[in-house]
Amino acid sequence: MSTALLTDRYELTMLEAVLRTGLAERRAVFEVFTRRLPVGRRFGVVAGQGRLACLVPQVRYDDEALAALDFLGQQARTWLRGRPLGVEVTAYPEGETFVPGSPVLTVSGCFGEGLLLETLVLSVLNHDSAVASAAARMVLAAGGRPLLEMGGRRTHEQAAVAAARAAYVAGFALTSNLEAGRRHGVPTAGTSAHAFTLAHRSEVEAFGSQVATLGTGTTLLVDTYDTEQGIRNAVAVAGTGLGAVRLDSGDPQVEVPRARALLDALGATGTRIVVTGDLDEHSIAALAGSPVDTYGVGTSVVTGSGSPTAGFVYKLVAVAQEDGPDAPLVPVAKRSAGKTTVGGRKWAYRGDGRDVVRLRPGGPGRPLQQPLPSTDDVHAARARCADALAALPPEARRLDPGPPAWTVEIEDL
Repeated sequence: MSTALLTDRYELTMLEAVLRTGLAERRAVFEVFTRRLPVGRRFGVVAGQGRLACLVPQVRYDDEALAALDFLGQQARTWLRGRPLGVEVTAYPEGETFVPGSPVLTVSGCFGEGLLLETLVLSVLNHDSAVASAAARMVLAAGGRPLLEMGGRRTHEQAAVAAARAAYVAGFALTSNLEAGRRHGVPTAGTSAHAFTLAHRSEVEAFGSQVATLGTGTTLLVDTYDTEQGIRNAVAVAGTGLGAVRLDSGDPQVEVPRARALLDALGATGTRIVVTGDLDEHSIAALAGSPVDTYGVGTSVVTGSGSPTAGFVYKLVAVAQEDGPDAPLVPVAKRSAGKTTVGGRKWAYRGDGRDVVRLRPGGPGRPLQQPLPSTDDVHAARARCADALAALPPEARRLDPGPPAWTVEIEDL
């Protein structure tokens, strides 16, 4: 299936104009970066490159796509028809951390083709990075306790799949979204709903049905009626080997210690406690001293915990002033108030607690940009993100508002 129409009409409008002026075939470089992080955030996690690896090669203007572009003139239709994208895409590896000014993705090629990728690239990176950035803060707040992503009912059905993937990249252990499991290999898990309990004649009957089907290692939802009695019923039905109980209502800072004490008193000392219900990074951090075993997070993670976009922009930074594959690139930059850019193709390096962006490749530090992967390896991205989070300076781990934990410095070798 072509992804060519996952774009804004104005990209094609501009293309049609530059085909007439001759600019379409000129060498050009576009960069993706953010000018600022969400208020108070100290870092972000870039995600979505694995999805782009699958989507970008499918940007092709076949007969079906061109049939939808009836506003285009013949010159543009001829130029687009069957054209394979010849651009080179480099990016920070998925799961890497970033701060304002980080050139997280670069597109090099002809100006016309660069235009065609803007909306798709920003759509994927802004959504997935917003989710991954929020999820990473939750992972840090959880302090090693596993998190379950369960926000599929709080967002668009396809966004839910991408969100589950991005949360897994950032360190969530599981998702409730089965399509994310099928499409991306994210481990899945699920418990039961209050409707399941309400449909039975009694809570004991509901628990008995679930245990008979799934075994004593299952997780029983114990707060449909009365949490204390629910826990007693759960242990009575499943025995002291019950896998877990889930608490989805009330104040978890009060309910969790009570549940733990009751489970222990009933002999279910190995039964885990899963907490769900409108959690975010701040409520997770507030439960650091409580005997929670697993957190289930929905709305806040799939919506970026109040910041549903990473704020990335896609800007032209260099363009040739003459035709030819070897024509020199000339830096270009915006000077708009509050929206200035830095012209010129850039290469980013990390080291000594800072990022350095150079206008020529080379110099000390770990290079951050690499070719866009050819496949979607979500597990490698997850491992990379774990390393990146472990390398964060202590101040970056804080949840209270503060400036970016490091800066991007520009050097010209």
